[in-house]
Amino acid sequence: MKIALIAMSGIRVCDAELLRLGLTLPGFVERSKTIASLPSLGLLTLAGMTPDEHGVRYIEMPEFTSSTNIPLDLDLAAISSYSAQIGEAYALARTYREHGIPVVIGGPHVTALPEEAAESADAVVIGEGEACWTEVLADCAAGRLRRFYGSRESSFDLARAPMPAFELLDPSQYNRITVQTSRGCPHHCEFCGSSVMLTGSYKQKPAAKVLAEIDRILTIWEHPFLEFADDNTFVDRRYWKELLRALTERRVHWFAETDLSVSMDDELLDLMRQSGCAQVLIGIESPSEERLRGLELRSDWKRRQWPRYREAIRKIQDHGITVNGCFVLGLDGDDAAAFDPVFSFAEETELYEVQVTILTAFPGTPLYARLKREGRIIEDGRWDKCTLFDVNFMPAAMSPEALAEGFKKLVVKLYGDEFTNWRRSAFVRRLRAQAQAKGKEAIHHEN
Repeated sequence: MKIALIAMSGIRVCDAELLRLGLTLPGFVERSKTIASLPSLGLLTLAGMTPDEHGVRYIEMPEFTSSTNIPLDLDLAAISSYSAQIGEAYALARTYREHGIPVVIGGPHVTALPEEAAESADAVVIGEGEACWTEVLADCAAGRLRRFYGSRESSFDLARAPMPAFELLDPSQYNRITVQTSRGCPHHCEFCGSSVMLTGSYKQKPAAKVLAEIDRILTIWEHPFLEFADDNTFVDRRYWKELLRALTERRVHWFAETDLSVSMDDELLDLMRQSGCAQVLIGIESPSEERLRGLELRSDWKRRQWPRYREAIRKIQDHGITVNGCFVLGLDGDDAAAFDPVFSFAEETELYEVQVTILTAFPGTPLYARLKREGRIIEDGRWDKCTLFDVNFMPAAMSPEALAEGFKKLVVKLYGDEFTNWRRSAFVRRLRAQAQAKGKEAIHHEN
């Protein structure tokens, strides 16, 4: 069969003024643009496990309209998308079906709403695609595609993970390449719509497989910048210390998402820096301890770490690793006074990067279920507002308009040239001061 694996993950913002700000302020939506420009590791993984008898092409489609040129010489179109762009994904699926081309669709959104997705596609993959991909291919080849494959309860063993088909990518088009070492997260944040939507448990890929993927990337990219596509990278520190020692020999630079627990382990921080870690993204969520209460549905871990927030950020950055601190606005309890403390916290801690988003009720999350029960979802079904930058719910302590306006004012303060340059230069100044202090101490000991 001729198969197209189509990734749809373009940037979406409904608020026209916010979209304009994103085009003029350095740093704003920068992380989202980075994510949108990353190749779809999920689709590349499916390509890697597709039998050689089939022909596979990988396509990125940032947007789809009636005038978009699409390949039609196909026997199967496989589409992956997110909530904000799911309307376009469904339109693309219907277009392929009108041409008599079978369509299978997957991803977090359709896992949450498989019946909705089945109205536009021939088949819907629920949960992890690897668990049923070969079955989908066999059924399609035989002309007997089922409506649904997989489930959220089934779990794919990452020890069986295939090598992603990195060779399908044009090396000149990507400045970051993704590698996954784990799925899931021990924290269970109410709003999280990431890989926890696809799998019910935390699991780790064998280190040998991770290193093999990196070695494969190194045969294609001379100096790759890796992004570890994990929800929480350093959960198993023993695993990572062994992996980082091996990674040091590869001479790459990399980025990861983690929690503040990395600051508690000097050996881990040293190995991270030695092996090429440039930045970690950390979900700080709020500078207010009270706002963190109940954010996680299991242990309130982040609230218990709140007294260490400032010390932990400084310690990580003092190791030469920049921190991208992420904040969520619109948490229950946030009112019109919630915005200035975010700016003050970023200034006080000298965060190298700051990411602010609006609390978003993604379908399938505990947050969405709770807000729907409480009658607080605005225009239920407007998935195009699941952008992280638009308001799709009624806040508890202010109006939707106050949340949107306060967010925009915070964005202007955070991402203006002056403050952005100050934050980044503060990191460099601090490292230089440390180096000078170490140099003086060394001279003192010699004398």
